[in-house]
Amino acid sequence: MSLGKIAFISFHACPLAAPGEGKSGGMNVYVRQLALALGEQGLEVDIFTRDHADSAGQVQTFGPNVRVVHLPGGDPEAPPEELFTYLPQFLECMREFQLEHGLTYQAYHSHYWLSGWLGAALARPQGVPHVITFHTLALIKMQSRAGEVEPLQRQRVEQELMASAGCIVAFSPHERDAMVSLYGADPSYVELVPCGVDLSLFRPLDRQEARERLGLNGGKVVLYVGRLEPLKGLELLLQTAAQLETCQDVRVLVVGGAAGAEEEVHRMRGLARELNVEDVFDFVGRVDQDELPWYYNAADICVVPSYYESFGLAALESMACGTPVVATRVGGLSTIVQHGRTGYLKSWRCPEAFANSLEMIMSSERLQHSMGLAARKRAEGMGWERVAGRIAELYNSLAAQDLQRE
Repeated sequence: MSLGKIAFISFHACPLAAPGEGKSGGMNVYVRQLALALGEQGLEVDIFTRDHADSAGQVQTFGPNVRVVHLPGGDPEAPPEELFTYLPQFLECMREFQLEHGLTYQAYHSHYWLSGWLGAALARPQGVPHVITFHTLALIKMQSRAGEVEPLQRQRVEQELMASAGCIVAFSPHERDAMVSLYGADPSYVELVPCGVDLSLFRPLDRQEARERLGLNGGKVVLYVGRLEPLKGLELLLQTAAQLETCQDVRVLVVGGAAGAEEEVHRMRGLARELNVEDVFDFVGRVDQDELPWYYNAADICVVPSYYESFGLAALESMACGTPVVATRVGGLSTIVQHGRTGYLKSWRCPEAFANSLEMIMSSERLQHSMGLAARKRAEGMGWERVAGRIAELYNSLAAQDLQRE
């Protein structure tokens, strides 16, 4: 059976939002790129997200067969802990929009637990499959870093969704196993489909040209790309820089963080002063997606020091640009980074061990080159076209099962 129209629900993360700003990150990229790739393969995708600044009520087409539908979903400036209370309003608006435009969907694909609550409420009475990608999970976050607290309501809803969804998409074996062990999910309902990367955008470029473009003169360049929040573990990179024997010849570029990240930026700047590495670090702020490849290509190494990553998109983007990655061995990172081949995975949050791995790569052009080639080759098998093909097969399989039950 061939599917025609799919509804993505991305309640709190608009795919048109700029990654790296506030809470916008890998999930926004995932929703946008997956929808575009599915659209290229002939599926029609409507992405439902809540109104935000300058978007109220807008329906925006942004690719072949893909559009974003903005609907009322509470105060656009509301803090994350209040968002659940706005779901009933958004649900009613979705129902009205579908009724007004005579829309029926062959499947609902929800992204994150808030969207999952909506997807379950819509799919069940319509008798269509509900697919959910959680992106992050409360219980894994709480296990990953001391002090991480997630609402009981979120934990309860995630558990209910694990039990009711027609299919759960997991990015890695680690995430699938955690769903089974922490939430009691049935593994037969969990499909492993890794995230993807835009291979035409993230590709090897001339390193010297990239450095000249960014105003970097000589020395080694270490890169961090991501939101600035405690769970991303940036303090480990600062501590690592303090351990580098060649610290004065290294620049560390921190890309990400703007509105909403001021407190964490202030904390990191303070720690940099304490560790006497403030002259080594450049807090670049948010960078447009189209400019990011220049940063990855200018770097000798990309470091991903997170406490938890359900996937780790920055690692894959870096590898697609031919830049080795040094990362913590957590979540989906161990699925992407091949230890000793495309970079290094570190099991312990130890600055000395991280510094040793950085120095090994930076001190050997031959090693850096061979890792960079292997990294690009690894990434080439993870383009969005392939990911979309697997997701489309998943939709078709679920629809076929529903037909057999009828």
